[in-house]
Amino acid sequence: MKQINSQSNISATVIWLILVALTLATWRIGEAGMVGKSAMLLLLFIAMIKSQMVANYFMALRHTRLIWRGIMFGYFVIVGGLIALAYLRSLA
Repeated sequence: MKQINSQSNISATVIWLILVALTLATWRIGEAGMVGKSAMLLLLFIAMIKSQMVANYFMALRHTRLIWRGIMFGYFVIVGGLIALAYLRSLA
């Protein structure tokens, strides 16, 4: 039983460190003054990865049926896609 909890704690810590690293990467992109379509799409992609990681690991969706994971993934894709579409249309 201790080994399962220990492994779970290690996994959660690794996922948390990845989320922190991705957050620092987005901060660094902003501090570097990167602008334009590619920077926006990169930031949006990082945000979608982070949201999927939070849903899978900290909301425990990785232990649910595929339909629930699909619903959350679809939500992230739709919202991210609409944000990208709105941004790209504003440039036109």
